[in-house]
Amino acid sequence: MIIGQAPGTKVHASGVPWDDASGKRLRDWLNIDSESFYDEGQIAIVPMGFCFPGTNPKGGDFPPRPECAPLWHDQLRDSLPDVELTLLVGQYAQKYYLGKLGKKTMTETVRSFTDYLPEYLPTPHPSWRTGIWQKKNPWFETEVIPELRRRVHGLLGQA
Repeated sequence: MIIGQAPGTKVHASGVPWDDASGKRLRDWLNIDSESFYDEGQIAIVPMGFCFPGTNPKGGDFPPRPECAPLWHDQLRDSLPDVELTLLVGQYAQKYYLGKLGKKTMTETVRSFTDYLPEYLPTPHPSWRTGIWQKKNPWFETEVIPELRRRVHGLLGQA
């Protein structure tokens, strides 16, 4: 299961989750093609917010609407009992699912990814800003991405 934020403007227009540059970066991190990524029998894609939250005049989009996850996530997870790994993509998913188990910052939470395995694997959100973040945090490329790929490929039978 991949839990992200909320649809951005491109995804809102297309109706296809992760149908933007962030989705391409996420698929690159996972090292899987679009066909595998969108195979509903293998991967569940769930946002923290189910609708486009609007554009923030200060830049980017507003955060996911806070009522969505508490209203829908338990029901969705109950209907998907065979989830073996949940990717928590970005700070909103991490805060919601990890609560007090999360670290002080998103960077610290991702750096401590082994603390949350085997159930969860936190990653940053793969937006354009993450390129800058990755340059400051090279351990993500050398430690997290290989483990992310190993686990996802193993679950998809692509090991």
